[in-house]
Amino acid sequence: MTSEAPLYRNHVLLLSQNFTIKDNQDELQLHAHKYDFDFRFFCEVKDFVKAVEADTGNSLFVIDLDALHNMQSDMEDKRKTLMLGELLQRLPANHSYVYLQSARQGSRFLLQQRLVDSNCLAYAEKPIPNDVLVDKLFNLFIQKKRGDLIRLMVLGEVPGLDEDALLRRRLELLRHTDAQTLHLRVKDVQPEMVLITEAEFERNEAIVRILKKNVEADPVREIMLLQQRLDANLTRRALAGGFDAIMQATEPVLLAGQLINRADKIRVNKDLIGKDRATGLLNKVGLQKKAQELVRQAAREEVPLSLGVVDIDKFKTINDTWGHHFGDIVIKRLSLALAQHVEEGDLLSRFGGEEFVVVFWNTTLEEGQRRLDAMRSSFCATAFEVAPGDVRHFSFSGGMAAFPEYKSENELFLRADAMLYEAKENGRNQVCIRPV
Repeated sequence: MTSEAPLYRNHVLLLSQNFTIKDNQDELQLHAHKYDFDFRFFCEVKDFVKAVEADTGNSLFVIDLDALHNMQSDMEDKRKTLMLGELLQRLPANHSYVYLQSARQGSRFLLQQRLVDSNCLAYAEKPIPNDVLVDKLFNLFIQKKRGDLIRLMVLGEVPGLDEDALLRRRLELLRHTDAQTLHLRVKDVQPEMVLITEAEFERNEAIVRILKKNVEADPVREIMLLQQRLDANLTRRALAGGFDAIMQATEPVLLAGQLINRADKIRVNKDLIGKDRATGLLNKVGLQKKAQELVRQAAREEVPLSLGVVDIDKFKTINDTWGHHFGDIVIKRLSLALAQHVEEGDLLSRFGGEEFVVVFWNTTLEEGQRRLDAMRSSFCATAFEVAPGDVRHFSFSGGMAAFPEYKSENELFLRADAMLYEAKENGRNQVCIRPV
């Protein structure tokens, strides 16, 4: 007899002794199930630690600090209340933790310092409603995903940078040697960071202005000067010329650390501009930019790609029947169902409302239809408990278009959207690739 697949993909391990948070354990679990995760409750530190050590999935580990007042140390003195230091010492150090604390605990700066210095992923103050807590935990699941790759283009000689170490931190180093073609390479590759050495800037001070004035210039992109010596006049000219930051040449390891920190900040800014806050997927702005880049790459490498547009069937009825809050849950669960089938090189976006767009890299029209249909089947199998004992299933319709038959991101979208209309007109819950 084969074992069944787990009902929920993600888990929250919660160490507490009251489980109430604000309401009760059952309600907390009910909210979590709507977002495709469940809670596992622990009231003993040793059992919690053992479960954390054994966990190999995409779990979150939550600790209610009020539990310390109710738990006794299982060290030598059985009468001694478990202390925070003892708890932190016993927690596996290769994981991060979410701490729940009272407002009184939250007012103690030294306590906050102790937590953030002890593998703290996040902390929250109680009382916090169950639905709010679950929503925050869902966002943490999204944030735990690997960050987008940030590209750094370097003009000039910058020796000693460890490219493999940078790549492990999701920062790709691209070198360029010709100042007069830098603007073409930047337009083609669209790096988020450009580092220009002092020597290259002194040869041609127009470099930055040329990069900045391009109508396609990325507003998030940082252009930095690597200055070899302290020279106030050079610094003033560089800032007046359009450089976003001046970096002093230093040891390669220190320079790499500064670049990684700037890349992390750029990643956050890109997420604010280009990602949907509710699902963590690309939004319309983020998709358009990345899809345009992907189409250019497909043209260079002469490979196909396919674009699909997805729309939840009868979504207005869902909102009218069970409320907009439940409609938001359906949207988030669809984002999870789609994300399970996305591969390296693909794009996935919440384009707006209940509409999603997926771009399959190196995939023909027919292959794209099969992959999108697998997504549709996965979502149709997702169970929604709209009331105790009342389980419903929903569906979506989709339309597809492919490159190189359609040459641009806009042409691909318009064609796929027309095919989506065909799918809706012909009964919904299907993926259409050609007019009937």
